[in-house]
Amino acid sequence: MASSSLVRIAVVGDIHGFWNLDEDQKALQLLQPQLVLFTGDFGEENVPLVQSVAALPFPKAVILGNHDAWHTQNLSKKPNGVQTQLDILGDEHVGYQRMDFPSLKLSVVGGRPFSHGGDQLFRKKLLVKRYGVRDMNASAGSICRAAVETPEDHVVLILAHNGPTGLGSQAEDICGRDWSVEGGDHGDPDLEQALCQLKETTELSVPLVVFGHMHKELEGGKGNRKMVVQDSDKKIVYVNGAIVPRVKETNETPVGAAESESGGTVRAFTLVEILDGKIKKVVESWVQVTGSTAKIVEEKTLFEDLT
Repeated sequence: MASSSLVRIAVVGDIHGFWNLDEDQKALQLLQPQLVLFTGDFGEENVPLVQSVAALPFPKAVILGNHDAWHTQNLSKKPNGVQTQLDILGDEHVGYQRMDFPSLKLSVVGGRPFSHGGDQLFRKKLLVKRYGVRDMNASAGSICRAAVETPEDHVVLILAHNGPTGLGSQAEDICGRDWSVEGGDHGDPDLEQALCQLKETTELSVPLVVFGHMHKELEGGKGNRKMVVQDSDKKIVYVNGAIVPRVKETNETPVGAAESESGGTVRAFTLVEILDGKIKKVVESWVQVTGSTAKIVEEKTLFEDLT
């Protein structure tokens, strides 16, 4: 069974260049997560930014997105941005791997790296060379194999760049196509397949799937998408952390800050609380960082289990 202590996780959704180690570290020190999850899309193979993320002094797990393989199509050509990012992140990049956190009684299992959604493998040559993955079935199998040796007393959290198919096909759905008039499900079929296989063939508890890619703000100013959904049997909570852009400039001065500390930024995080292996609460949180001061300025509860 999972630990009875509360576990707090901070999700940093698709960054797209909006990252500052000093300011984000101050915000996270205020939020006090025990684990930070990054959904990828740091930039177009932005190596210095990934180095900065790797330097964050918090337990963390990372998955690379399609923008993180924007230029590189072949790992045989060196140097290349993809291999450099993978080398920097080391074991903290969980694509098709598992990272155990014994003190939290949980394990993070990574989905398919570089995903851009839909039914085609993006950067197939990279996936074949690095992971031996040639199709969706092989990808689903790789995710499952990463999960099956999870310690018995751990819950499993899935970290992917894009969410699974099967969560809706309307533009505003958590993985819905908002750029197409007819909509459509833009989830990853291999991730849905892996989740089904784990449910059918193992006793693992998988209460949380975290991803990004599908931005909160819908294309064309059509509103916002659903960022959290729960499956029909209330076993899994799906969390999309892609609040883009995740950083806003501000001219306000926080209460208690010096006049010289006016301005600064407001930075978005998605906070997930887990108790006894169940997802209790998911909150979208905006933290203002001004000089040495960090303060929560906006919070929105996206999900809460009141049982």
